[in-house]
Amino acid sequence: MDLPTSSPYPSQSPTPVNWDLLDALVLDFVRSDRLIAPSASPSPPSSPSSSTTTATSSSSPSTSTSTSYCSRILIRRARRALEAGDVYAALALLRAHAPAALLDHRLLFQLHKQRFVELVRRDTDADREAALDCLRTALAPCALDAYPEAYEEFKHILLVLIYDKDDQSSPVTNEWSIKRRFELAGLLSSILRAQLQAYDPILSMTLRYLISIHKVFCSRQGISSPISDLTERLLFEDRDLPAVPQETSVEAPPFDEVDVQALAHAVELTRQGAVDSLKFAKGDLYQAFQNELCRMKLDLSLLDKLVHEYCVYRGIVEGCSHSLPGTSDLKCSQNIDVSSINKQGANSETHLECEMADNQDGGCSTSDITHHDSWSKRIRRGRSNTLGQGRRKRWRGRSDDLNFACELPVDADREILSPAFDMDEDVLQKQVIVADSVGSDTRDMQDQKYEVVLEIRDLTSKGMTSKVVDGINDIDPGFFSQNPVLLFQLKQVEFLKLVAAGDHVAALKVASSHLGPIAANNQALLKPLKETLVTLIQPSEDVLTKAVSLPVLASSLQVVALKYCQKLPVMKAL
Repeated sequence: MDLPTSSPYPSQSPTPVNWDLLDALVLDFVRSDRLIAPSASPSPPSSPSSSTTTATSSSSPSTSTSTSYCSRILIRRARRALEAGDVYAALALLRAHAPAALLDHRLLFQLHKQRFVELVRRDTDADREAALDCLRTALAPCALDAYPEAYEEFKHILLVLIYDKDDQSSPVTNEWSIKRRFELAGLLSSILRAQLQAYDPILSMTLRYLISIHKVFCSRQGISSPISDLTERLLFEDRDLPAVPQETSVEAPPFDEVDVQALAHAVELTRQGAVDSLKFAKGDLYQAFQNELCRMKLDLSLLDKLVHEYCVYRGIVEGCSHSLPGTSDLKCSQNIDVSSINKQGANSETHLECEMADNQDGGCSTSDITHHDSWSKRIRRGRSNTLGQGRRKRWRGRSDDLNFACELPVDADREILSPAFDMDEDVLQKQVIVADSVGSDTRDMQDQKYEVVLEIRDLTSKGMTSKVVDGINDIDPGFFSQNPVLLFQLKQVEFLKLVAAGDHVAALKVASSHLGPIAANNQALLKPLKETLVTLIQPSEDVLTKAVSLPVLASSLQVVALKYCQKLPVMKAL
């Protein structure tokens, strides 16, 4: 795996990863969709990766963000009601919370038409009477001013009264089709999303765009995608119907052809489709692009699983079920703020302070591993006492959002959309426990694997590279033989720390025992080795600038270590 940023060392992959930016996108996603439980303390959640991520995304959710979340819940509830054929419930929600949408007579006509069909579909005397009442009081009046073709559609829909829904040869087969529910639900979602500005988080829209252009590229090149199994499952082929702009007496101004073509090519639209999209967005290219991206449908359950695994892997949320707040092994650390540890980790890039070594031995020794103390016990004690494991967020998930995040009754007279941001902590705790009880054994093994790589990353980011090397050798002696560049970088940090401390004799031992032999087998490392040795004659305050960035090195080591964790003996010890 290549380093997340530019590096003078040989790479093992052509694609770097900006972990800070990726962490920020994921954190924005989980907060925007309330996938993590609200914090019990006023301090905002923070990413464990670096202080940069903390500064980028640690602000509390704004009022607009909360409003957008509740609007997305409203859209999902209305969508599910339509897909289930409950048009009355969808109309009640719109009247109570998005009445502006019903000012569009075209949409209102389509809703009343579908409601009429659903009433007839139930095929009871009472429902047929209700269907006829819907015709007289709602559908017929709306057809008069919805759009020019509406009255013809009104007369056509009357045929469902005499043709059976199972008659495939009838002239109203399409009107009877269940597919019409989903098409109308998609159209309503497109309209409400734009009206309420209820766009999905950036991560979600970015994934839609990247997967879509990846599929187009592979198709045009005639090659098979190496990740087709994931992309085909994550992004569905069908899209929501586009929101058609309302006709006005004033002709819409011509759009810049560059904008039209850019939108058409970006999201695979026809030219007329791009023009209509720009009309609906009143010429705002960015908003039109957002509208089109959100028409693409993602498998949210699969996306949530991927995001949850990433969050556990990066130490953003708790993994193991035994990590729930209130357990004995976390009480000692529940008052430690991860953000402070992040700052220490970032500052260690220049200062390389050995806080953990100070706590255990009273000094900054770089080789103080006691081999009789198992690696698993050391990392567990290190995280409990130093890294504030209990401050990681609890995963709440999306499954109960419609039940408790926003209460949405059908009765329009009741108060709805009440966000449960201040939900009782005991209720959330019970929900987490119930969720963790499903498949806990398999998840615990996976989470323990991530715990190991998180410890490796955290110790590396604090500059405790000697502990990392000795610990990894304890649990997998063959790891560094397959990753010599990482060993060189870790030992380079150890060398520079000794030089900065004035211990040149010990530094030369590290160089002769490790740096020299590694560089002898890898010609590309000779130049970094020479530059490292030059620090012996430089002022001590300039020495540490020669080391690779610790957050970068920590992330690179984390990625590579993950591949080996399945076979680590520490898994059983944990």
